[in-house]
Amino acid sequence: MNHLSMERILERIYQSEQFEEMRITRDQVHEMFREHLLFSYTSELGQQINQVHDALIQRTTQIAEHLLEDEGYGKPPVAYAFILLGSGGRREQTLWSDQDNGLIYGDSETHTQDELDLYFDMLASYIIRGLDVLGYPPCEGNVISSNPQWRKSLQGYKDMMIGWFKEPDWENVRYLLILADMRCIYGSELLVTKLKQSFLDYVQEHPGLLKYLLSNTLHHKISLGIFSHLITERYGEDAGGFDIKYGAYIPIVNGIRLLAIQAGILATSTIERIKQLKMKGIVSEGLANDWEMAFSIALKLRDSTPFQLDEEKYTTRGKLTADQLNKEIRMQLKQCLRTGIQLQKYVGKSIGSHIEREKG
Repeated sequence: MNHLSMERILERIYQSEQFEEMRITRDQVHEMFREHLLFSYTSELGQQINQVHDALIQRTTQIAEHLLEDEGYGKPPVAYAFILLGSGGRREQTLWSDQDNGLIYGDSETHTQDELDLYFDMLASYIIRGLDVLGYPPCEGNVISSNPQWRKSLQGYKDMMIGWFKEPDWENVRYLLILADMRCIYGSELLVTKLKQSFLDYVQEHPGLLKYLLSNTLHHKISLGIFSHLITERYGEDAGGFDIKYGAYIPIVNGIRLLAIQAGILATSTIERIKQLKMKGIVSEGLANDWEMAFSIALKLRDSTPFQLDEEKYTTRGKLTADQLNKEIRMQLKQCLRTGIQLQKYVGKSIGSHIEREKG
């Protein structure tokens, strides 16, 4: 995709006045990217896909604001941030990502809590409706700003987060790790940075929490057998295929994220986290390069999984088909998975020794 056509696409998105208009653009861009992906994947192409997603979501939020204003509800009463979580928070969306989002708003001296709640409840429902029109399926786990759990004031988020930290059961730890990937896509960057910083500070002050984060982080195992064979799907329509999302991509993402939390790194993209771990001298250059290589293979293969349009929504099961697993892909995949196994071992050791040191 050349620079010029990319500029035109973004311009078209930002000039759209209606959700339906943007859907037409998304469908056209989707086809264009898909043709490129069939021939060759580059990390630049991955970045462009994420640029387009960002533009679509930003413009959706602006249009939602305008719709509320047109209906007489005025402008936003306080500063707010619309945030992406999951792969969107990490700038790692595929062409067919779902909605993982939240909304954080500031405090007000002139508006009551009820007034703020009402306004942002309506704003979130307009944004979600817009994203729905654009073909983004809602997150299956209901991590979405129309759910009040993910639409709160900054203080509300901090209280919720500390509640999760104080009761680190499986579900609460899962929510904490979701929150660790938040990124401001529209609105006040400051609100997001404050929440992120208080998250990292809390972990620094309570290093014993890392063991709870670790067990959740290592939950998804790399799908490589002890004899270096790929562990493929055994049954159903994906039989013989490979679960690239949960067998490679997610375990790598999770491992790097925990090392970044341990090191107090604010960045959310996996590549950026690896770079900062290297810059801070926490991991060696050789190791960081291996991780980057493995991660880029996982990203590339995840972007080439088949997708379907399901009730007008773009979805994928995140699995490579048996036909796609040719000799070259198998070699790349095994290299990626071997590094992934080493990464998981490294994370286990690193967190374990960190906790011991803090005890000592």
